[in-house]
Amino acid sequence: MLLKSDASFNFAMARWDALAASRPLLHGILAHGALDVDAARDRYVQLMESEGPVLACLLNITTSMMAINLPVANPLAYFKELIWDGTMAQDRFYGYADPALYDQVKRAQTQGTFAREPGFAIFHKGATDSFKQIQFGEANVQLTFHADDKKLIDGVECIKMEPDIDYYKDLAAHALLEVIHNGIGGCLTDPKQVYVFRIAGRRAGFPEFDPPYVIV
Repeated sequence: MLLKSDASFNFAMARWDALAASRPLLHGILAHGALDVDAARDRYVQLMESEGPVLACLLNITTSMMAINLPVANPLAYFKELIWDGTMAQDRFYGYADPALYDQVKRAQTQGTFAREPGFAIFHKGATDSFKQIQFGEANVQLTFHADDKKLIDGVECIKMEPDIDYYKDLAAHALLEVIHNGIGGCLTDPKQVYVFRIAGRRAGFPEFDPPYVIV
């Protein structure tokens, strides 16, 4: 799949009300923690209108997370709310999740879905552990745990999470071709490229990558 040089995001399918119908789990997580329903909608609309690459990243990652089968449910099902501040970027976001997610990911590691990421602390400041999906050649989900940062949400002492998607599964390729390259160029992982990798890398037996937006 090739993208035009002037390719842009079309978020018609990701409008707030549409998302409530098509992705109720994600919609609920996006709304959680807001002062009221209007405030939840307003901050989401502002993100859509002013930070297209950030929203595309969020939709890429959450769509990919929902397609991962853990022993019980999928990774997104354990998330309670997102952190709506300057850390929400076009290559990652932060949020709080039920700590049961940690045991689920470790169990998924034994089943060949994830592998512990060596040297995770170098790339993820303050992290306590990190696991990368290993089911695709490119654009795998990485779940990084910041278990020392906790927040009580709906009676559950949740832990801070940092999901992202790396271009490359191999650690050396990730470091040389993505981290160092992006650092030198002053850029971040491009959600358009992740979109392309995910669509091109579809495998038999795995759900179709279908984020609620398209690139036109």
